[in-house]
Amino acid sequence: MTLPAPELRHFCDLYVDLGPIMEMGAGRAGRRRIIPIVGGRVEGRIAGRILNLGADWQTIMADGQADLDTRYAMETADGAVIEIVNRGVRHGPAEVIARLAKGEAVAPSEYYMRTTARLETGDARYEWVNRALFVGTGTRLASAVKVSLYEVL
Repeated sequence: MTLPAPELRHFCDLYVDLGPIMEMGAGRAGRRRIIPIVGGRVEGRIAGRILNLGADWQTIMADGQADLDTRYAMETADGAVIEIVNRGVRHGPAEVIARLAKGEAVAPSEYYMRTTARLETGDARYEWVNRALFVGTGTRLASAVKVSLYEVL
């Protein structure tokens, strides 16, 4: 018996502003760094702002792949606070990753950036997000990241 393939429905776009990268040096699995999350906005089925807290705790592998591990929060336009835990990977040709590292504009089609996200809130108006799974596509900008989240139906 084949189970039905999941469907995706656009949930929101996260425009995440980033602070300066803090290099930690070599770790057990690769080069470690912390990128502070300092604000941004949310647009889509919910709207609001990214709060000035949280970070992306990255591991950069020898082949240039970045393992992304973020934890931050949004505040909706009507005052609910929702935590976002977003994990993923970013990889591509070495020359493309080098351009990203320099802060150059690179088309998202030139590299792979995908995430899985879990959201959590105690606000009853949005409690349904506690039971949903989300996947995302992303792009790295000079001092920000854009992630389009899709609810897995």
